[in-house]
Amino acid sequence: MNPNTDSFDIRLVRVFPAGAGGGNPAPIALSADGMSEAQMRAVAQRYGHESGFVFKATRPGADLHMRYFVPEHEMEMCGHATVGALWLLRKSGRWDGKRIAIETASGQVYGQASGAGTQEEAIAITQPAGRVEAITDKVLLARIAQVLRVDAADLLPLPVLNAATSRVKTLIGLRSVAALDALRPDFSGMRDLCEAIGSTGLYPFAASAREERTFHTRQFPKSSGYPEDAATGIAAAALLFGLRACELVAADGDTVNVRQGEAMGAPSLIRVRFDIDSAGAIQGCLVGGNVAEDA
Repeated sequence: MNPNTDSFDIRLVRVFPAGAGGGNPAPIALSADGMSEAQMRAVAQRYGHESGFVFKATRPGADLHMRYFVPEHEMEMCGHATVGALWLLRKSGRWDGKRIAIETASGQVYGQASGAGTQEEAIAITQPAGRVEAITDKVLLARIAQVLRVDAADLLPLPVLNAATSRVKTLIGLRSVAALDALRPDFSGMRDLCEAIGSTGLYPFAASAREERTFHTRQFPKSSGYPEDAATGIAAAALLFGLRACELVAADGDTVNVRQGEAMGAPSLIRVRFDIDSAGAIQGCLVGGNVAEDA
């Protein structure tokens, strides 16, 4: 029997929606002080989605503390749950939308709102500079293709990359959005493959043929308790640095649009851009988009 969570107010939002049924559902507890790990995991299991929990800050310099659970385990960071929690805090009058410091297990991040209180309101959070490493082992590359069930003709002539701003995602470039949408992975081999390559999920992508600086993606997590994610902010941040490493986007401050969830019938749009200082150096990136409360 799951631990009782009835005394805690759980709000369900859809983060990064880009159409009917779009966005990634995220159960959020805005006042999680007093919740046990068993209770937080029970929330994630009950809803079947990444869940975010807001606590009072415990470290100097932080305004609040967040923890994240999927049905299988705790995560160090979850981008869309953080964005969803900040949107609820702003909507409930507990945050004014100005820069806020959030303590997470993967480090401190910052959030901010734009267009607060309007239909165009968006929330963005920071991520540190990304790490990118090519997978060169031919046996591992063959296993990736086998699990994704892709032919060599479907792949772009690019390196397969492990990239991360917090959790490692494996980036695989495909030649077309049609090839991306047609993927039917062998989910039985996903966990073992991700453990072998040191990744928390496969993130295949394809460039849009219609929109500039727009990439379509799908996210197949290692062990979250469900086979595919509709919108993954942390993966989109990792993708931004992978795209730069492959010279597919310039190291500027312009927005890159990441469309995800379309093959699931949950169209989502994540906006990412480099955080560049006055000297032109990349300090990290911003990940953001819109939020809607689930009916």
